Amino acid sequence: MGTLIVIPARLAAVRLPQKPLRLLGGAPLVTRVWERVAAMNIADRCVVATDDASVADASRAAGAEAVMTSKGHVSGTDRVAEVAAMPEFAGFDTIVNVQGDEPFIGRQAVQGAADMVSSGRFPLGTSASPAPWTIAENPNVVKVVVGNDGRALYFSRAGIPFVRDSDAVGSSEISMLQHIGVYAYSREALTQWVSLPPHPLENTERLEQLRPLAAGIPIGVAIANEPLASGIDTEDDLAAANERWQEFISRR
Repeated sequence: MGTLIVIPARLAAVRLPQKPLRLLGGAPLVTRVWERVAAMNIADRCVVATDDASVADASRAAGAEAVMTSKGHVSGTDRVAEVAAMPEFAGFDTIVNVQGDEPFIGRQAVQGAADMVSSGRFPLGTSASPAPWTIAENPNVVKVVVGNDGRALYFSRAGIPFVRDSDAVGSSEISMLQHIGVYAYSREALTQWVSLPPHPLENTERLEQLRPLAAGIPIGVAIANEPLASGIDTEDDLAAANERWQEFISRR
């Protein structure tokens, strides 16, 4: 039994219309993400999961395997769960969700999350990276606090941990950790996650990972010491990504 990576790509994005099909370095964004992840050679199989035929067609034209899923999914995790439940993917016991707007995601982040689950340490895995304390005030950057055993204690858009004495930031014994939006699931944990009702914490923070955490399902956090990836959510994000693209591919 092996590892399946699923790249969920919903066409109906609000802030960046037609997002999976927008061009990054001259190719659709979703295919750039697939190229990046497939080249890591982490998964035994890597598929794009979408709700629109145009995204599937673009993915297949680039050489990717694409799977059609329901238009009714609220989250990427729901879309990934539909794929994992398909008979042709029943042989995979570790399923990894790499978001379809993360073309710069690092290998350590994906491998680390997958290893948390495939090793049997945790039923769910994700990644984080040390970040400057200046992210504390940015609600668009998700932070995580991790216990001694590598288990997530809490995720928040607020600055956690809170440093009571401002002059202690530079000498703090811990770093602020920025969450990286990659998830790995055991098959059982994925099924349990999507069967749970939304939790008030999830609704308050608008963070879906708080649903399994509140239900007592442990989430292991791998620390990735590599440049932070940045998702593409807006026109400005896309413009910045295109400016960065040539330099990025020249370093690979």
